[in-house]
Amino acid sequence: MIDVEGYLRRLRLLHDGPPSVAGLFSLQRAHVERVAYENLAIWLDQPTTVDPAESAGRIVAGRGGYCFHLNGAFSALLNALGYQVTRHFGSVQGSPASPAGSIGNHLVLTVTGLPTPDNPTGEWLVDAGLGDAIHDPIPLIPGTYHQGPFVYGLRPSEAEPGGWRLDHDPRGSFHGMDLRPGPVTMDTFENMHKHLSTSPDSSFVRTSAIQRRDPNGIDTLTGLSLRRLGHHDTTTLLDRETDFSEALADIFGLTITRQELTHLWPRLWTAHEKWLTTKTS
Repeated sequence: MIDVEGYLRRLRLLHDGPPSVAGLFSLQRAHVERVAYENLAIWLDQPTTVDPAESAGRIVAGRGGYCFHLNGAFSALLNALGYQVTRHFGSVQGSPASPAGSIGNHLVLTVTGLPTPDNPTGEWLVDAGLGDAIHDPIPLIPGTYHQGPFVYGLRPSEAEPGGWRLDHDPRGSFHGMDLRPGPVTMDTFENMHKHLSTSPDSSFVRTSAIQRRDPNGIDTLTGLSLRRLGHHDTTTLLDRETDFSEALADIFGLTITRQELTHLWPRLWTAHEKWLTTKTS
């Protein structure tokens, strides 16, 4: 069970009707705008699981997570609100040189039963866990989709037969994502979650990452480097603890305690200094 009312308050939504296309769009948009994609739990030495109820509780308390947390919790919320939602095995391809499919480093969602004139099958790609990717649900119809200053492609997957391929905007942080057909349970992702959250080889362990999508662009905080990507791009170094703390709250809507900040800031600053050394050596 999840705290549906608390979750909706975090999204700043009132949802008082049956499932609808408009309702689905409102939920997706609110989620990516108000619940950040972030891996701070790793940097705060706070172990997490892929249990959707645990993830939803963390979201209600003012935090975010990465795909297993965000889409796991979001699927539980959609289900509680009456939507026909399915969890799928997904694989994010980081670069064109990386293999596509069969990685299982992403949990992706589809919602069915909501037909429109432009989408008569009523099937939608829904994803609150891709960080800097889609803002709106995308109909499961091959095509090119414009959302704000970004362009996405959807087509049948070559790596996952019978599945779908989302091609990210060229300015995005990854190349694309493949969705495998058929439902999966959350325990499918337990081993990958353990790897991502504990392995020295994991990019999440090596680098803190926070992302938030809105209609006009993306805010990304990688280590101490804050970047705004949209119609105009800017980059700012947050080299003071107060600036970093204010960015967490004001830009990303994240709530952390003073004790957590005291633990987090020295680790981030040390990582930043190490990065500077590699850049100048």
